[in-house]
Amino acid sequence: MSQVERIRSREYLTAVKARRTIYAIQNHSPLSQEEIEEIVGEALLHTPSAFNSQSARIVLLFGQEHLQLWDLTKEALRPVVPEDQFSKTEDKLKSFANGYGTVLFFEDQSVIEAMQAQYELYKNQFPVWSEQSNGMLQHVIWTALRLEGLGASLQHYNPLIDDEVRRTWNIPAEWSLKAQMPFGAIGKDATTKEFKPLDLRLKVFR
Repeated sequence: MSQVERIRSREYLTAVKARRTIYAIQNHSPLSQEEIEEIVGEALLHTPSAFNSQSARIVLLFGQEHLQLWDLTKEALRPVVPEDQFSKTEDKLKSFANGYGTVLFFEDQSVIEAMQAQYELYKNQFPVWSEQSNGMLQHVIWTALRLEGLGASLQHYNPLIDDEVRRTWNIPAEWSLKAQMPFGAIGKDATTKEFKPLDLRLKVFR
């Protein structure tokens, strides 16, 4: 590896290290909505998928649309969270609503089913591979937003909110909701992260 390549890899890993879960987000952004849309679009185009299936789908919410997501999530949780615990849940949802926007991540099940029909040998693997690809997409967008000064966290209120999300934004029935990523300007940095010893997690054979 050349010195230039080594510098580039270190720059990339620095970006990966900077990506942290940020709950204290604010309703403003150093980027315009159009610039955020461009970043999300580039990530969607270039994140790899098995057999280039490109099954990932995204809905990007700003303004009142973003607020509506967290309001409907609150109402979906109200019947299932004990009343004496709901205030904590509500505070957490408010912290997401305080952000600038939300990325909704989906997988198009019709694409996965078509790949299963085309490649019978790998039929059972395509749902697994689609989840892995969507996870990579989430990480790419999360890291890219962090490089631009935006904090984010990854939430999973699916499948509880799936039907209401589908109705509210006219989402195709074959799109399966996988995660929600509220983002915004960073109000407070993440706390120090502890790591397990690397020698317990990495094996090298030469």
